[in-house]
Formats: sequence, C-alpha cells, structure tokens
Amino acid sequence: QVQVVESGGGLVQAGGSLRLSCVASGGTFRLIDMGWYRQAPGKQRDLVATISRRGNIIYADSVKGRFTISRDNAKNTVYLQMNSLKPEDTAVYYCNARPYLAIVSDYWGQGTQVTVSS
Repeated sequence: QVQVVESGGGLVQAGGSLRLSCVASGGTFRLIDMGWYRQAPGKQRDLVATISRRGNIIYADSVKGRFTISRDNAKNTVYLQMNSLKPEDTAVYYCNARPYLAIVSDYWGQGTQVTVSS
C-alpha cells in the first residue's frame, strides 16, 4: 500500500549538480525520519543524509558541504540537492522513510541511478 518513489537521477559530469526527489504515499503511518542512502556496485548501502520531521539533519562525512537535504512534511517529500559531484558519488540512491510506529518496518524506494563521469 505504501509507495516510495525517487526521481531526479541521471548522468552528470564531475563538478555538476543534480536534485533528487522522493515522495512517500499510500500509508496511514506518519513518518518521523526521511533520508537518502546509496549503494555502488559491489559495495554496501551507506547513509548519505537523513532529516527528521522537526528538521534535525545528519550527513555522511563524504558529502558534507556539497549535499543539502530538505523536506516537505505536508507532501511527505524529501529532497537531496547534490553539488560539486565527484565520480565516487556514482551509485544507486535509495530513499528511506521511517514511520513513527516502531513495529512497522522502514519504507524503501526502488532507487535512482546517479552516474558522475570524469
């Protein structure tokens, strides 16, 4: 019933920018945290950034100063503005949404590909 859909990925040259969007819909459970994770080929899925409903933000060290996460609570939407992109940012980016009800599992999107060429 719950759907999490990412958009905005693509191919960009090093130094360029992309803006990712994620919309969570169809559920009755309110969301406490929303965020972004990424997974490169052959690598584990790692945190990129998270934002709570009240605006508390955590960034991975590798993206601090380059990426900005934001959120629209009314629309259950989270954004990731990515600037100064590097080839090592190449990965599938996944949206994560955590409901207030702890017994309910996190929601995950299908992922959107970000490829940064050198």
